[in-house]
Amino acid sequence: MTASDSRNAARHAQAEQWLVPTYKPQPIAIVRGEGCRLWDADGGEYLDLMGGIATAALGHCHPKVVSALNEQASKLWHVSNLFSTEPQLELANRLLAHSFADRVFFANSGAEANEVALKLARRHFHDAETDRTEIVAFDGSFHGRTLFTLSATGQPAYREGFEPVVPGILHAPFNDLAAAEKIIGPHTAAILVEPMQGEGGVRPATPEFLEGLRSLADERGCLLIFDEIQTGMGRTGALFAYQQYGVTPDIMTLAKALGNGIPIGAMLAREDIAQALVPGTHGSTFGGNPLATACATAVLDELIEGGVLEHANAMGKRLGERLDAIAASLGPDKVVEARGMGLLRGIELHGPAADVVAGCRERGVLVIPAGANVVRIAPPLVIETDELDRGLDVLESVLQSVLG
Repeated sequence: MTASDSRNAARHAQAEQWLVPTYKPQPIAIVRGEGCRLWDADGGEYLDLMGGIATAALGHCHPKVVSALNEQASKLWHVSNLFSTEPQLELANRLLAHSFADRVFFANSGAEANEVALKLARRHFHDAETDRTEIVAFDGSFHGRTLFTLSATGQPAYREGFEPVVPGILHAPFNDLAAAEKIIGPHTAAILVEPMQGEGGVRPATPEFLEGLRSLADERGCLLIFDEIQTGMGRTGALFAYQQYGVTPDIMTLAKALGNGIPIGAMLAREDIAQALVPGTHGSTFGGNPLATACATAVLDELIEGGVLEHANAMGKRLGERLDAIAASLGPDKVVEARGMGLLRGIELHGPAADVVAGCRERGVLVIPAGANVVRIAPPLVIETDELDRGLDVLESVLQSVLG
């Protein structure tokens, strides 16, 4: 097939012509998926080790999610949040039953879930008639693209050109408890932290750091928010990462894998905090619509009752061991380190990750970067041992070739 005959090339050209150029898509157009496999417009097959950026937890077209979507699609799509629906209430009940929270607010994305979490923190202290409005976040973090969540994101490049940002947000170095302690004070409303930074290079928080933040929040009277957009829904081996650490936040946000690719976000909070959002203070037209919540309930049930969590925990250990071995074989002059938790891992290189991503794609394996020098691996939680090993064999071979 010549380049002029390639449907991939044609679709790529159309994307460059028609879409707002906020992305740099890879030069293939995905048309079909099943399990951990994807096919492009030219019929090329790929092993998916990126999971739609840690989103397709159950893989592509999982039969139970497809069944839930089809069944709900024949009943009810949308009525707005002026009415309650059974799928929304079923999902809320399951999330609350398996977490620390008492209340849930449904949104369409992770950014919106984080947005309402930050608004809730400020509203909570407004109602208490205090002047606590400041948010403490961390360098290297990523919390979304709305102006509030962008302002909280600890990567200045994302904010460039969108200033002035939302005021009252302070940043401290990640995993530096002493630095955080210096800026958490009487005006702090909330501490916002990812248990593991995804976009920031796949950097897990240390247990001491999260434990210390919990203690500081308690001592100084502010809230602790965990952004579990990437780490939630089994990605680290537990249903939620806070359970791995044994540190309970006051507010938690979810998205990505919650719907296995169907757009949905959620903000979970304790009763005494959630009460600040009275009617009229916040809303979302499509948040928690019947289609999304029906799919998310199927995902949650499969994780908890279908054995996926146990399987993911085993695969996460295998992935970590293999990446450690690959890093050791390449040596410290080529690899900084392999790191991560569960099935969200990264390998930091002494050099750009882009050539490795391209080399893997050309050999039928999809991985993604996390920053300039980190190759990120976030496969579906249902990946089998032979699939994982095959993908890592390709990754190791490409790393050897690219790094020399």
